[in-house]
Amino acid sequence: MNGKITIIGAGWVGASIAYTMVTQGIAADIVLIDINNDKAVAEAVDIKQAAPFLVPARVKEGTYEDAVGSDIVVIASGVGRKPGQSRIDLAQTNVNILKSIAPEIVKYAPDAIYMFVANPVDVLTYVFCKLTGIPHTRVIGSGTSLDTTRLRTKLAELYSVNPTQIHGYVYGEHGDTSFVPWSLVNISGIPLADYENAITNKSAVSVPDYTHEEVEEYVRKSGGKIIAGKGATFYGIAASVCYAVKAIYSGTDTILPVSVMLTGEYGVEDVVISLPCVLCKEGIKTTLAPKLTDEETEKFRRSAEAMKAVIAQLEI
Repeated sequence: MNGKITIIGAGWVGASIAYTMVTQGIAADIVLIDINNDKAVAEAVDIKQAAPFLVPARVKEGTYEDAVGSDIVVIASGVGRKPGQSRIDLAQTNVNILKSIAPEIVKYAPDAIYMFVANPVDVLTYVFCKLTGIPHTRVIGSGTSLDTTRLRTKLAELYSVNPTQIHGYVYGEHGDTSFVPWSLVNISGIPLADYENAITNKSAVSVPDYTHEEVEEYVRKSGGKIIAGKGATFYGIAASVCYAVKAIYSGTDTILPVSVMLTGEYGVEDVVISLPCVLCKEGIKTTLAPKLTDEETEKFRRSAEAMKAVIAQLEI
């Protein structure tokens, strides 16, 4: 079993991540830190008591000092979105929370890989890089990894195929300016635009009419609909974070769309948004910037500018 992970924030998302890690046997030691220590204690005990039926792990509540030796620190703390509220509405509040957390956690876990889940994830990932000086290759936002699973889920439903056979990513902000580079989407290597023509038994398999805009709307609005119905989203993000953590621990270079500090990709720098990255034991080995259409490149740049506009309004 792998090493030690600290999760800051024991709310719905942080606790779900911890529980999913235990179900999958991802870490031997999991530390939950929360300003509400009673909540951290309760979640740790609840998860620990499930471990005999899952994969044994040491799960406990703690303080920043208990993060010493952590391989990965997951930051899920902050005020959650309320029904009808955008991620950006949360920006200054959660930046202020991060400003109190960052120096404390870095003091005790200076060599960890940091993974951000709290929203607005792109902004917080950027702010953490600027506040701490931790190399940006070790600061990762969950970004559009969840958006991408939503894309694959929807296309799998439309084409009646296993979602693991849908290959495509959501780029840009984890939010309203995200977009799908449709020129790159394929089903088991067959370009999406050619797939329907590739079906030889059209009486057995049919593809319903849909538009790219409808799919992208589904991707962008899914989180808000889930929040309206149950108060928060946590299963999907927990699964995506655990997938990324397993990729890091495995040492098998794995491509995943995550938020990363850009350094010139598509002509953009000094902002954090998502594009495919190769994850490795050290964090982000490299970003990937495959050729996009001119329209897709412009959408990527517009998403970056939207994030820069938000950051410019914040007190960091």
